[in-house]
Amino acid sequence: MKHQETLLNTLLTSNSLNGLSVDEIGEDHLYTGVDTPMKANAFDISDNKKKQKIADLFSQIMDVMGLDLTDDSLKGTPQRVAKMYIDEIFSGLNPENKPKIALFDNKYQYNQMLIEKDIQFYSNCEHHFVPIIGKAHVAYISSGKVIGLSKLNRIVQYYAKRPQVQERLTNQIAIDLQNILDTEDVAVIIEAKHLCVSSRGVKDDSSSTVTCFYGGAFNKQEKIVELQNYLKS
Repeated sequence: MKHQETLLNTLLTSNSLNGLSVDEIGEDHLYTGVDTPMKANAFDISDNKKKQKIADLFSQIMDVMGLDLTDDSLKGTPQRVAKMYIDEIFSGLNPENKPKIALFDNKYQYNQMLIEKDIQFYSNCEHHFVPIIGKAHVAYISSGKVIGLSKLNRIVQYYAKRPQVQERLTNQIAIDLQNILDTEDVAVIIEAKHLCVSSRGVKDDSSSTVTCFYGGAFNKQEKIVELQNYLKS
């Protein structure tokens, strides 16, 4: 399935939500495309400068909330948050942090699906900046090249480490793997719990969200069933 076919029908237009408010629509799965929305000048300043600015701004947020920034437990929090944002949980925004990928000839002549399942990841909802915690299952059929198994994990982590929407995360992983492996035969299934659902709003801690991308041979019903059977085992 091409990624255009798996995108949600969105109510977004360039300047409005078709006359409806975010509250009326529900913001949990709105997004405009596969690419993470980024400013053209997103990397004009250094990471160190970004951390300094974030720390200053987060200090203001804490001050507005009435927290005492002279307290020993709190005075280092703005710097810790800034470092966490840039170096850790949102490091996937910077293309320089994309994992280097080496491909190898498929000398084993293995032409069935390869599955890496239960890849645990931590991301953050772009609507509330609270965690998305889940597992990704990635499968592909070689077109002549294979990729190191750990690189599948690293690609998942790279795209997870940014403000995300689960549908976009699913498509970004799959499309990148299609380009890297030069094959349409890629499938990605993600199941995740969104803390914006469980810890606020409706406060439903029992539900989870599943998204799927089936490309090339994985678009066939028998391949989908075969893949799902492997995931159950």
